[in-house]
Amino acid sequence: MEQLKDKSTVLDSVFDPSLKKTPKIEVSDAKVWYGDFMAIKGIDMSIKPHTITAFIGPSGCGKSTFLRLFNRMNDYVDGFKMEGKIKINGNNIYKKKVNVEELRKEVGMVFQKPNPFPKSIFENVAYGLKIQGINDKNLIAERVEKALKQADLWEDVKDDLKKSALALSGGQQQRLCIARTLAVEPSIILMDEPTSALDPISTAKIEDLICQLKEKYTIIIVTHNMQQASRISDYTAFFYMGDLIEYNKTKTIFTNPEKQQTENYITGRFG
Repeated sequence: MEQLKDKSTVLDSVFDPSLKKTPKIEVSDAKVWYGDFMAIKGIDMSIKPHTITAFIGPSGCGKSTFLRLFNRMNDYVDGFKMEGKIKINGNNIYKKKVNVEELRKEVGMVFQKPNPFPKSIFENVAYGLKIQGINDKNLIAERVEKALKQADLWEDVKDDLKKSALALSGGQQQRLCIARTLAVEPSIILMDEPTSALDPISTAKIEDLICQLKEKYTIIIVTHNMQQASRISDYTAFFYMGDLIEYNKTKTIFTNPEKQQTENYITGRFG
C-alpha cells in the first residue's frame, strides 16, 4: 500500500486529485502458490482509477502471476492456490460465488503476442459481444466501429472489415486485440508485455494509444522495458522474487527510489 512518508509526499496528495479517488483495485496480503512453490509472498497494493500502473522486475519475479490475479487467469494453472483478498470496485473477486465470466467483462486482457482469431477483422472484434449473447446486428456494428476507433485502427480497416485479421501487420494485429478487449466495455485493461513482439514504430503507436485510453480505463501493464514504464505509467511497482519491493509514483521510482534494490534494477546493476 502506498505510504505517505514525508512532507513532500503529503503536499503531493493535496495537489494530486488522483490520490483522493477511491481505489479501483485493492489487494490485501495476496499470496500465491503453484504446488509447493510460493510465487507471491504477501502483497498489499491499491490502484486508483484512470491511472496507468507498470509492473517491472526481472523474469520470473511474479509480476505476470500477480497481474493475472485480477481476472483470475491463474485459476487454470495446475497447483494454483491463492490466499488474501483482491477487491475490484469494493467486491472481493475470490469469493466462491463470483461469476468469473462476468469478472472478465469488467477486466479485459491483452497478451504479449498479438493473438487474432482466424476470422475477419469484424468477427474478431464482435466475438466477445456474441459470446455474451448479444444478437442485435446494429448494436454489434456500433460497438465494433467504436472499439476500432478507440484502438486507432478504424481508418486503416474500415473498408476491409471482411478481410482476415491474420493479414494485418503485427502492430495492427495488437491494436485489433485491444479493440476486441474494448468492445465488451471493461473498466480495467490488463496488458502483459503488449509491445515486446513489435517494432519501435508499432510500439510507439501502442504506447500513445495506452495513454489515450487512460481517460476511460484503469490500465495495468507488465513490461521489461524500463523506458516504456517511465514514459507511459503514473505509478510503478518493482517486483523481485515474489515480493513487492517498492511501489510509488513513476517519477519517484525512477529518480529517487527508496530501496537500494530498486535503484540497482533500474540502473541495470542486476536483472
